Amino acid sequence: MVEDVTNLQQLSEEIEQLASENGLWSRGDTVVAAVSGGPDSMALLLTLHHISTVLTPLKLVCAHVHHGFRQESDQEAQLVEALCARLAIPFEMAVVDVPAYIRESGRNAQDAARSKRYEFLFEIAGKYRARSIALAHHGDDQAETVLMRLLRGSGPSGLSGMKLIRLQDGIQLIRPFLRRSKADLVAICRQSGVDYAVDDSNEQTKYRRNAVRLQVLPFLEEYNPRISSSLVQTAEIIGSEDDYMESAAQEAYTALVQKGAYGPAMSAPSFLALHVALQRRLIKLILNYLSPDREISDFTKIELIRRRIAQDISNSWSLDLGEGICCIREYDTVSFMNGPPVCLNYIYELHSPQELELLLPEIQRRLKLELWDEARLESHPRMLNAEAFFDADHLHFPLIVRSRQPGDKMKLMGLNGSKKVKDILINEKIPPSARQAIPIVCDGLGTLIWIPGVRRSVHAAVGQHTTRILRLTLSDAGEA
Repeated sequence: MVEDVTNLQQLSEEIEQLASENGLWSRGDTVVAAVSGGPDSMALLLTLHHISTVLTPLKLVCAHVHHGFRQESDQEAQLVEALCARLAIPFEMAVVDVPAYIRESGRNAQDAARSKRYEFLFEIAGKYRARSIALAHHGDDQAETVLMRLLRGSGPSGLSGMKLIRLQDGIQLIRPFLRRSKADLVAICRQSGVDYAVDDSNEQTKYRRNAVRLQVLPFLEEYNPRISSSLVQTAEIIGSEDDYMESAAQEAYTALVQKGAYGPAMSAPSFLALHVALQRRLIKLILNYLSPDREISDFTKIELIRRRIAQDISNSWSLDLGEGICCIREYDTVSFMNGPPVCLNYIYELHSPQELELLLPEIQRRLKLELWDEARLESHPRMLNAEAFFDADHLHFPLIVRSRQPGDKMKLMGLNGSKKVKDILINEKIPPSARQAIPIVCDGLGTLIWIPGVRRSVHAAVGQHTTRILRLTLSDAGEA
């Protein structure tokens, strides 16, 4: 955090340089400035106005929210409106009954006020087709944020503090003052002859942030007088490294994660080949894809998943992560899903070999039937398990195509007696999730004759006296 800005011109040049390096705005952009009336936001409006008139042409709009909390709210609105009139900047204000909203929503005062404030800011940004909303958070705010997150045990993403730029609903939330101290901003207001409001609630230590600012930081300054600058610098360093790790996690996701039967799935050995830090990032990324409405960063939950994958190499297990999310391991595949697996139940009939195909919408598959002669069969290259051939004259119709049921058995070639379908699938190492997508084909007597893609039974085998051969194949529903 750079100290001792001497005047508005110097501050504006430094902010313009920051904007140029990081793409905060471009020539001709419309920027909505969120101005509360305090010294930091009033300095923000002064600086943006100076930049727009001297350095880079910008279209500015001032947005102010009257929260209805305090008697001073009217005076704050007047101060902001007066500065806008002085600078010829459009002024937009919303009067919000935050106390009423608190009663309706059950939120705390700070959260309720923030929610209504951002709602209005995005409304104004949309009205003026603004590219950005400028917020007046400064270096002191950043230091408090980092320290608060450190105290509650945040990881790198949390310790990177507030972002210089954050994209939300297609609009940039920008914080040009994150490297500036509040003292600098107060000085700019005084040098410019601009009055500003002082919020007495900022002195109440019942709010945690205030307690950190008024009690914890002054205590730490006894050991490091530049503790705020150090925390801001730490946030900037960690922020860059956090961005790099997020990029690496995205690359790992693209390389390792595929769409499985339940949801995102990956190979356990490939996952374990990653560095531990990247393993955690990848798990976090998957969980957040499954819950787009909220960010999951619970280290305990993420580490529970990682350790389970690394330590429990048994063929199958399921981990309930709460809030409808499960992690499932099947052999070497780890899957993530929302909600429990869907149990499929269906049954169809094929009344004669002349029925050419049967669509199975429950599993998005298509069963095809073809009548062949012996000559065609002899010239056909065999596709093991992907097709099955039967003596059509020894099959009892209708054929039944259905979902798997408990207790299903099939008589296999070369095996005396029957074997449970469950055991056949286990021996073939078919994951439980994939088993849901495998239908069972029976003849008209209920005898199980084929598990597509796995095994066929001894029934209706093609022999030297076969005259009509029925070929069965199972393919994706979209294939011709």
